[in-house]
Amino acid sequence: MIPENIVKKSARAAKLLAANKAARDASKKHRAEQRVAAAKNAERYAQEYAKAESDAIKARRDAKAAGNFYVEPQAKIAFVIRIRGINKLSPKQKKIMQLLRLRQIHNGVFVKLNKATWNMIRRVDPLVTYGFPSRQTVSKLIYARGYGKVNRSRIPLSDNSIIDKELGSSGISCIEDLIHEIWTVGPNFKKANNFLWPFKLSSPLGGFEKKRDPFMIDGAWGPRDEKINELINRMM
Repeated sequence: MIPENIVKKSARAAKLLAANKAARDASKKHRAEQRVAAAKNAERYAQEYAKAESDAIKARRDAKAAGNFYVEPQAKIAFVIRIRGINKLSPKQKKIMQLLRLRQIHNGVFVKLNKATWNMIRRVDPLVTYGFPSRQTVSKLIYARGYGKVNRSRIPLSDNSIIDKELGSSGISCIEDLIHEIWTVGPNFKKANNFLWPFKLSSPLGGFEKKRDPFMIDGAWGPRDEKINELINRMM
């Protein structure tokens, strides 16, 4: 006869094995469903972006044909890069840099533009450079240099499950959802942006211009508008 404790141990092992197999199967099915949903979302976003671009081109042509000027819509988002260190920082500037999460030189963050954030950026103008990133630049930054904040740790966005676990309740389950939320400044922009760890960029290829002068007179600090994209490419 087989001892009773051996029988019980075998039964427990079989039960545990079955539970683990069921969990693995459920996880595998969930990941497959996520991949399908992510592909559909990416296709939908691509169509949305293409339509927005074609609408803008048509509006410019119509305005030109009518002898008018087409006024480009105001940017909703800026990308701010810290270019100066901690020397000679006033307490107010130091606090603003903390609020913007720009604690280290060459850190970069997305900022939703409104009256309050514009005032903050202008207070620290000599310490940063900023401008309006293109959709391609937003996507490139998140894909190439994107890290998430998970339990106060800096985690690479190597798997959509990382994003789904932290932002799935807000309808952001994959990297394309994250890019779309940032680019369109959606209703969950603040949560998505806070999830993104400040981007750690390299020193720009060819170096910065004169850091003591503003960009408008061939310096480095201050607004660059669309030319921020060229700088980001040199710092990737």
